[in-house]
Amino acid sequence: MALDSSPENPQPLRRVAHLVRGWIERLGPVWVEAQLIEVSRRSGRTIFLTLRDRLAEVSVSVTVSPTTFDAAGPLTEGSTVVARLKPSYFEQSGRFSFYCDALTPVGEGRLLARLEQTKRLLQAEGLFDAARKKRLPFLPRAVGLITGAGSAAERDVVENARRRWPGVRIEVRHALVQGGQAAEQVMSALERLDDLPEVEVIVIARGGGSLEDLLPFSDEGLVRAVFAARTPVVSAIGHESDNPILDLVADVRASTPTDAAKRVVPDVAEERTRIASVAARLDHLVDALLSRQQEGLRALRSRPVLVDPTGSFSIHDAQVAEARGRALRAVSALVERESVAVSHQLARVRAMSPKATLERGYAIVVGPEGHALTSVADADPGDDLLAYLADGQLAVEVRDVRPGRSAA
Repeated sequence: MALDSSPENPQPLRRVAHLVRGWIERLGPVWVEAQLIEVSRRSGRTIFLTLRDRLAEVSVSVTVSPTTFDAAGPLTEGSTVVARLKPSYFEQSGRFSFYCDALTPVGEGRLLARLEQTKRLLQAEGLFDAARKKRLPFLPRAVGLITGAGSAAERDVVENARRRWPGVRIEVRHALVQGGQAAEQVMSALERLDDLPEVEVIVIARGGGSLEDLLPFSDEGLVRAVFAARTPVVSAIGHESDNPILDLVADVRASTPTDAAKRVVPDVAEERTRIASVAARLDHLVDALLSRQQEGLRALRSRPVLVDPTGSFSIHDAQVAEARGRALRAVSALVERESVAVSHQLARVRAMSPKATLERGYAIVVGPEGHALTSVADADPGDDLLAYLADGQLAVEVRDVRPGRSAA
């Protein structure tokens, strides 16, 4: 019922806020279906959600506990959910809000939650690690293709691959790409192609479709089979916006089947252009190398030793002649000094020799024993003596010994 109020009889604000809270709380909890468009995990124990009606531009802010939100499974923005909301009104701030105490995904939201859970499981096992992905060959001997029979995806891959490299060999294996049997048939085709040694890359291709149409390419069995394959696998499922789990485990993800054809074989025109460019660069480098070598040869030929090879001999000959002259002069001076020294020594020897004494009129008397006599006491009368003079020898006999004073 309406409150009686007037400018003269206004109602207290606290009473109005209290009555509003009572009216709102009488509404009780209500189940709603809406689209989850925003998730905000702030500090604390509350998660803030923004829910929007799928047909009308109506959105509300909702608070939910982490326990309730996580129990609903992995939820992503854009999922459709069913939530039990309880309206509440805060008297102190006058703020109206919704609190969610039950939350569950439905439709695509449920599928997305299930796919997100599978994705997290496989990621935890390391199936998406970049280090485990295999490199594509530059020019494969054969390309394996798994796709639907007569599909546009098959036509796109085959035509674009042959347009880029006319001699490419493509081994096609048809399989269902939609429905309950699709994942099993794709795995079977993958196994057959993986056993062919000439097939060096495998493309799994399909055109776009709804989330339900592309579910086979998020099948856990197919994902594990691709991970275990010996041959590198290229995923070309749907369009750029489609992201099945196969894209994450494949060695290369192509945005479209046409993009897959560009990735598995080179473009012959581009390769010819690249080869021509490389050949031109090589020619330029060889010409530059030859120019540098020729310049080096010219520099070597301009050196004096190569211009006149005998010029250095003339220089060294003059140096040898000069050294030889210095050596001869040094030897001559040495010989002259030594000759003078020898002459001096010879003069001293001659001055001290007995022959010089004999030439001055003296004689050397030798006794019978062959010893020079230095005293008259060394001879007896009758002894035969030998007297050495400057020009000969005299044999003499001692007739008398006459001692006398020695010369002072």
